[in-house]
Amino acid sequence: MAEEYKRKPNIECYTCKNKIYRRPCQINKGRVFCGSVCYGLANRNETSCAVCGKLIMAQLHKKTCSRGCANTHRAGIKYHLNSPKDKAKTLRAIKLRLISKRGGKCEKCMYNRTEILHVHHKDRNRENNDLSNLELICPNCHYEEHLLEKSWLRKQLAI
Repeated sequence: MAEEYKRKPNIECYTCKNKIYRRPCQINKGRVFCGSVCYGLANRNETSCAVCGKLIMAQLHKKTCSRGCANTHRAGIKYHLNSPKDKAKTLRAIKLRLISKRGGKCEKCMYNRTEILHVHHKDRNRENNDLSNLELICPNCHYEEHLLEKSWLRKQLAI
């Protein structure tokens, strides 16, 4: 290439500070790079390891640089202490208590298949597990209790 056709550098690379030529429209867009390597270096997102402070790529919520640092970071954590908010166990206990106190039948239609009975909250508040607020009902009665009150067909027939 002849020397007379070479472009004179008009800006420097954002990362490595090398003098380069770019068109004015590219300069107006923002940061300018000499190549893809400098572009990649400028866009790296690094955080420091929570244990040793070594720089790591910030991806997938990583907090540590290695398995050893992860084990050190996790050393004082105690998992599954008394299962504090295990809803499945508490609902089972509530259902068993209701069955022992009120029998294994639906309280509305007296259907006697204990395995399929549901625990229904009369005031619709799942946090209120007082025995006076709960009743054992079969799936059909539970459906009538919750879903039929909002049925589109009920609104159509009332017209």
